[in-house]
Amino acid sequence: MTPWEMIAVFAAGIGAGVVNAVVGSGSLITFPVLLATGMPPVTAAVSNTLGVIPGSIGGVVGYRRELRGQGRRLLRMSVGALIGGLTGATLLLALPATAFETIVPVLVGLALVLVVLQPWISENTRRRRERTGASADPDGGPLLLTGLTLASVYGGYFSAAQGIIYVALMGVLLDETLQRLNAAKNVLVIVVNGVAALFFLFSADFDWTAVVLIAAGSALGGPIGARVGRRLGSTVLRVLIVVVGTAAIVQLLWN
Repeated sequence: MTPWEMIAVFAAGIGAGVVNAVVGSGSLITFPVLLATGMPPVTAAVSNTLGVIPGSIGGVVGYRRELRGQGRRLLRMSVGALIGGLTGATLLLALPATAFETIVPVLVGLALVLVVLQPWISENTRRRRERTGASADPDGGPLLLTGLTLASVYGGYFSAAQGIIYVALMGVLLDETLQRLNAAKNVLVIVVNGVAALFFLFSADFDWTAVVLIAAGSALGGPIGARVGRRLGSTVLRVLIVVVGTAAIVQLLWN
């Protein structure tokens, strides 16, 4: 890398750290920058996966208050995230680079629809439970676990916008505030990226310069994103998710 390319990658890492903590989709910043340096797509993907982990950790620390009381639920979800992330990482090295190109924009688009409709769905679900006397499953049940596991397969393959999909699924199936769901999303992202990165360490080639630059940048950006995200109201955060997700779809289709 040239010095200017290194600066660009570092700056992209900061941006990714901020966006990942608030919404998720930071890889849509770092991945194109890595490709612009001439890096092969698979090398860029695996280097990015390892590099953004410090930013995600910073996001979790920043959201630690919203994580209280979610330990048992997150432990269960993390099992699915672990299995899905490892599966996705394996597929990245086994399948052609274009394997997910068609389905990814569709997945993100459906997730955005769920994010927009989540207040209406939650209210109707609450009213139905009141009429029937049924109680909500605090963990979301088998449907949520299955959905998060499948989303984690995508996350292990290509992490961009996985956080939006997590928030959408949890928002429909859990009776929680958007901020608490966002905090849980950050934990799941760490699990998926962590297991994928560990797998890549033994089976893929990294660009360690890129890893270090993105890691340093995302470590700075993650806590900043957490501070910003925690101050946003649910409506503002929901609008931000939709804006970033729409930009993600446009970028994915453009590429």
